[in-house]
Amino acid sequence: MNRPLLDRLAVALAGLFGALATAGAALAAHGRVEGSFLTIASAVAFVHAPALLALGLAGSGLRLRALPVALMTLGTLLFSGDLASRALLGGRAFVNAAPTGGSLLILGWLSLAVLAFLPARRP
Repeated sequence: MNRPLLDRLAVALAGLFGALATAGAALAAHGRVEGSFLTIASAVAFVHAPALLALGLAGSGLRLRALPVALMTLGTLLFSGDLASRALLGGRAFVNAAPTGGSLLILGWLSLAVLAFLPARRP
């Protein structure tokens, strides 16, 4: 069975976030980068990788799952990306990137909570 693009994209993003989180955690653990920004960026990516994996594997039974996938993806990129940029490049990605990303992550989780109460799609 050919999985829909959204499912494959969510699983691929889960793999990417997991790999980047592991690399960031390794850099932070081995003292290659000063400060805690990279540790926090890695932790946020680690938390959202399995969430995206679950959304990708949920299939079309979960209605409107594109919303939490999009919000969690963009939120992780902005939040973790901004913190990683601070740690590795010495500056922000752009003003308010981390707070915006954090807000999107919160909205992503809240949208998932709401979607859980919608009726499942019929096959």
